[in-house]
Amino acid sequence: MARRPRAAQYGAQSGAFTAREPTRPDGRFERQVHQLGFARVCGVDEAGRGPLAGPVVAAAVILPHWYETQDGRDSAELMVPASLEGLNDSKTLSEGLRDQLFAELCQIAGVSIASVSADTIDARNIRKASLEAMRLAVMGLPEPPGFALIDGKDEPPGLPCAANALIKGDGRSFSIAAASICAKVVRDRMMVAADRLYPAYGFASHKGYATQAHREALDRLGPCPLHRRTFAPVRDALMKRV
Repeated sequence: MARRPRAAQYGAQSGAFTAREPTRPDGRFERQVHQLGFARVCGVDEAGRGPLAGPVVAAAVILPHWYETQDGRDSAELMVPASLEGLNDSKTLSEGLRDQLFAELCQIAGVSIASVSADTIDARNIRKASLEAMRLAVMGLPEPPGFALIDGKDEPPGLPCAANALIKGDGRSFSIAAASICAKVVRDRMMVAADRLYPAYGFASHKGYATQAHREALDRLGPCPLHRRTFAPVRDALMKRV
């Protein structure tokens, strides 16, 4: 079986990815990957590593190639259209802007979403579950990518393409920022739906994170099937009910 090519073979870790740090995401990493000969590059990010309840959700996004031309030559960086103005790390955006950008991305980009349940998180641990959700998101893209830009420090095992991990990539790469928005919006909507099943926990407001109101509900009611039983506050709430 042929081994998946490592990013370093293509210069991703040997200087081809420049060291300049942007103040907000840009398209320099995508451009550099394209220059290495990869036609399609996807950004990959997850949402929901920290909550006490609900799934971890990952998104993979392939943006179209928009290169600004000057004097008949391509610019050095990927540009984005006006409809994606404000594209950035999802954590820096309002819910309204995230929803707007998500709707636009679903229209003009290749988008794939995958999730891994709380039960699997408990069985495998959150790190492995997050990487698996990322792998599934990449595998689900309508067109296979040649290269994946991954948010964080780890490359998911079993990817079908070359990859490079970028620490804080959601604030550095357009494609990863787009993935962060898609993952966040979908997970938030899943937790709003979960609130209708388990309204006493307040999932619609805190999305499963360890707010005071959520902890108080855990102490009062105990965990529901969506809670991650290997996470300390949930485990403590279980122990109190033994």
